Amino acid sequence: MNDFNQLIQENKPTLVDFFATWCGPCRMQAPILETVKQRVGDKANILKVDIDANQELAARYGVRSVPTLIMFKNGEAIWRAVGVQQAELLEQKIKDHQETKSDEF
Repeated sequence: MNDFNQLIQENKPTLVDFFATWCGPCRMQAPILETVKQRVGDKANILKVDIDANQELAARYGVRSVPTLIMFKNGEAIWRAVGVQQAELLEQKIKDHQETKSDEF
């Protein structure tokens, strides 16, 4: 839990997948997230949170359906989606919220 709180405070996107082991769509989302993780590398954190093992955390963020994906940056939820999301969309959302580098201006 401390790792979760620390990671969502970072100035880089942290994509959190709230899932359940019994959820079919969640099993479909898992390999998509692995692909995204390989493609974005250290530009973002990608976490999986089992809602059955972390009911309080799921409740805190209003997770009522799984999979629910929430992107955090600087401790703030900046994007949210319910249901299976494709890799291209997730990569674009991460890119949209990456830290701006001074040499990009």
